Amino acid sequence: MGDSTLADGNINYLAVIHGSEDVIAMLNCCDFEDRQILYFNNGVELASAWESKKLNIVGIISQSEILAPSGITLLEAFKNKGLPNVPFFLISNQYNSNLRKLALQAGVVDVFKAPAKMHKVQLRVNFLINHWKDIKSKVHEKVNDTYTVPRGKRAFDIFFSGLALLMLSPLFLLIYILVRLESKGPAFYYSLRVGTGYRVFKFYKFRSMFVNADQRLKDLKHLNQYSASGADAPADSPAPVTNAAPVETQKSVSPSPVTTMLCNDCLKAGKCQFPVYADKNSWCEKDYASNKKTAAGSAFFKLKNDPRITKVGNFIRNTSIDELPQLWNVFIGDMSIVGNRPLPLYEAEKLTTDKYALRFNAPAGITGLWQVEKRGKGDMSEEERLMLDNVYAKNHSLKNDLRLIFKTIPALLQKESV
Repeated sequence: MGDSTLADGNINYLAVIHGSEDVIAMLNCCDFEDRQILYFNNGVELASAWESKKLNIVGIISQSEILAPSGITLLEAFKNKGLPNVPFFLISNQYNSNLRKLALQAGVVDVFKAPAKMHKVQLRVNFLINHWKDIKSKVHEKVNDTYTVPRGKRAFDIFFSGLALLMLSPLFLLIYILVRLESKGPAFYYSLRVGTGYRVFKFYKFRSMFVNADQRLKDLKHLNQYSASGADAPADSPAPVTNAAPVETQKSVSPSPVTTMLCNDCLKAGKCQFPVYADKNSWCEKDYASNKKTAAGSAFFKLKNDPRITKVGNFIRNTSIDELPQLWNVFIGDMSIVGNRPLPLYEAEKLTTDKYALRFNAPAGITGLWQVEKRGKGDMSEEERLMLDNVYAKNHSLKNDLRLIFKTIPALLQKESV
């Protein structure tokens, strides 16, 4: 096993990111010819060493889910930094033909399903590195069928979001001060979301819960409106795919890291694959969402007058002010005003089949078709929301977007029953 302190420009290095104990043991048994292995905790660490020590990296193996931060997002980050184009491999737990196709189109040269077999990894890595000069010209740099926002829609998004940010800046400042005054912790947080063409970006919101919200969850089981045997919440019912506010906000506001509580997928990888970020802390979003659903043995966890929500948080949720930071996402091009809601990484991984992939061939948006259609109809099923996403992807236009914007205002003001 190599060590970064022994870096030498004459040595060919194979960089490994997020390697679990099993993966490290397997790689140490492989014969990578004249190449030495260097292990890194994350992509930032690798990029820093690569640039500062002028490492001769000839290949990268990342143990990560395809849509996770150390998957195709990391590969794109390396390209944007101008680092050398070398073979990039993934070892993933979640794996199917559509995910593999997505990875290959993004520039990943091969994906191994965990637990990866030693002889297969050794054979493929050596072959692709040895023939990389001839192969790299044929590797797709981008997903070919990624949706491109029309110029008219993009111009509207820039004008509308820029004007809104300017006009709402006093409100932003006021909410920032109120959130910080009522409870300790950051006023903003971000989590990673999957939008147009499965592109991953930082998704911003105002914080609406106390800093110890996730820790208080276990003390609130008696307030759960759903019982384990409730007919309206069967144990095998899927959680809504859309990012409901409770799932998005609690996790981000804990004052100290809780990454020791990893979901099964993250445990297999040895690292958190679905992080949420606030200041210098990060947490596993999938683990939190899973714990929230299974609290008190029920499939759903829902609180009336949730005591974890701050007074300011309750107000900004009911008025959807907590969503306003996403105007910045629109302004910089991550999202549009109207589109399909971007999804958490672990949910997007489940929607790579032909039946659901169409929703990602449309802009990611702050508001969309299902938000308007649900008004007065109660809770929608996962299937209904996904079908409406597909309908929007097939029929969206600037004219229809304007109609949805006017319909969204009363939809935002309505109060959902709890």
